Amino acid sequence: MLTEKMNNLVEENYLQARSLFNEAKSPEDLYQAKVEFLGKQGKLTSLMKQLSGLSKEERPLVGRVINEKKQVLLDFYEERLVSLESEKLNETLSKTKFNFSLLKDAESYGQKHPITLVIDEMVDILSRLGFSVRTGPHIESDDYNFTFLNFPKGHPARDMQDTFYVDSDHVLRTHTSPIQIRTMLSEKPPLRVIAPGSVFRSDSDISHSPNFHQVEGLYVDKSVSMSHLKGIVGYFVKELFGSKTKTRFRPSFFPFTEPSAEVDCTCPLCSGKGCRVCSNSGWIEIGGCGLVHPNVLKSCKIDPDEFQGLAFGFGAERMAMIKYGISDIRLFNENLISFVEQF
Repeated sequence: MLTEKMNNLVEENYLQARSLFNEAKSPEDLYQAKVEFLGKQGKLTSLMKQLSGLSKEERPLVGRVINEKKQVLLDFYEERLVSLESEKLNETLSKTKFNFSLLKDAESYGQKHPITLVIDEMVDILSRLGFSVRTGPHIESDDYNFTFLNFPKGHPARDMQDTFYVDSDHVLRTHTSPIQIRTMLSEKPPLRVIAPGSVFRSDSDISHSPNFHQVEGLYVDKSVSMSHLKGIVGYFVKELFGSKTKTRFRPSFFPFTEPSAEVDCTCPLCSGKGCRVCSNSGWIEIGGCGLVHPNVLKSCKIDPDEFQGLAFGFGAERMAMIKYGISDIRLFNENLISFVEQF
C-alpha cells in the first residue's frame, strides 16, 4: 500500500515537472524548473530521502521508479534546452544587422604542437605492435610512484627523480610508470600497453624541463625476453627516424628493471657521421629500458615464475628535438606562433 502511494507521488511530480519544462519560455525558466524537481532540494530528490520509511523489499522497487523518471526528465530537459537556446539565438540574429561588404583578412588556422605530433606518431607506431593506451592521474601516491616500482624508503635511487612533493605521501608523478602499476593491478596478463603523458621533475635548463612528456611501454606475458625488447625498440626507432637508423643498448641501472639498459640510436641528422647535435659521436641517447624486476611483478600480484615483462620509456621532447633538430627544450613551452608554424 505504501509502495503504491509513493509511486503515485513520483508520477504526480513527474507530470508536474514535464509540464513546467514544456511551458518554459527561456533557458533560465527551464533551469529553475529543473532545480525545483531535480535539484539537491528538489521534489523528486526529496522522495529518494523518504525511501528509508519503506520496507527492505519496497525500497529498490520505488527507488528504481524514481531513477527512471529522473532520467526521462533529464533527457527531456536537454531536448528543451537545445530548442530554447536555438529560439533565443534566432531571435537575436533577427534583430541584428550585418554588413557583409566588409572584407576580412585571411585567417590563420591553428595546428598541432610538435610534442603532440611526436606523441601521436609514437603511439601510432607502437599500436601497430598491439600496444594500447592507458592513462592515469598527475598526482600520485608515493607507493605508485616509487614503492611498487622497487624504490625502498630512503633508497638513494629516489634522489634520481628530483621530485615535486605535494605532501608527505603524494607527488607530482616523475614518470608515467605508475600507469603501468595501475594496469598490472587492475588487469590480468598478458598485457601490452603504452602510457603517454605529462611528468614533472625539479630540473630546468636547455635540455631539461620541469614539465615534460613521456611515452612508456609495458609488455607482460609468458617467456618475455631481452630479444623481444630489442626487437620492439629497434622497430620503433626505425619507424620514427628512418629505416637506416641503428640502435645500441648500454648496461644501466633502474630499480624497476633487471637487467636495465640505456638505448642509443644513430643520429638521424647526420646518419651517424657526427655533428653538433650528437656531439660528433654519431650516437644519441633516446631512453631507458629493461626486463621488469620480479619485485615489481610481485607487488602487482603477478607470479614472476609464470610471467615476465619488459618495459621501455622515451621522452617526447627528446624525440622531437632529435627529429626536428631543436637545440633548446624551452622552445616547446614559449608558445611562439612562429615556432609552432614550422611543424
